Amino acid sequence: MKTIIKIIYATLFTFAISTSIFGQTSVSAGADFVNRYIWRGIDFGNSSSIQPGLALTAGNFEVGFWGSYPFVNSNTGAEEMDLYASYAISDFSILVTDYYFPNSGGKYGTYKDPGSHTIEVGLGYGGSEAFPLSIAAYMNVYNDDDNSVYFELGYGTEVNEVGLNFFVGGTPGGDNGFYGTTEFNLINVGVTASKDIKITEDFSLPVFGSYILNPNSEVAYLVFGVSLGM
Repeated sequence: MKTIIKIIYATLFTFAISTSIFGQTSVSAGADFVNRYIWRGIDFGNSSSIQPGLALTAGNFEVGFWGSYPFVNSNTGAEEMDLYASYAISDFSILVTDYYFPNSGGKYGTYKDPGSHTIEVGLGYGGSEAFPLSIAAYMNVYNDDDNSVYFELGYGTEVNEVGLNFFVGGTPGGDNGFYGTTEFNLINVGVTASKDIKITEDFSLPVFGSYILNPNSEVAYLVFGVSLGM
């Protein structure tokens, strides 16, 4: 575990160095408002949520925070606050994410608590204009004895100025059923439509809707959301 923490802090240190060298730093903040939080085909809490984010970018490095909180004080609503660091080279990227769940009862700085933190490493190919197929794979490297894996293929296109992203995600499974299955299954299949709705000459409101099917659990979801950012 100490090795993993060192890797995360080394990544953050490298990011800080690159910021001071290149001086091309940008900060972004925003939030999504969604009627349901569905993550990789899994319903997180059966509740509408606000999902804020804060990111600092310098060159090809990005460090940020992302969270999700139910609109109402509900025992079923999932609370989440993630720290992530990513590095991109052309259309390829590597991502390290520390998932933290405040309502698990564990303190933020206590990694010995098995319920509060899960750390994941991901690799992705974002696709190109000539080949708009994205490929990503993620593996848990802490707090998961099975080192559970999730993979996803995506295809992006546009119809009448509406962006469409088709996706198929699955897992090889594992003994602990981290993704709800102990064997290979598709768990996240669907499409997301997105569009910026022009409100004024200077302001447009991004909206999106998703149809999501989990073939393994035989459950489907319809998600709608709006985004605000700076």
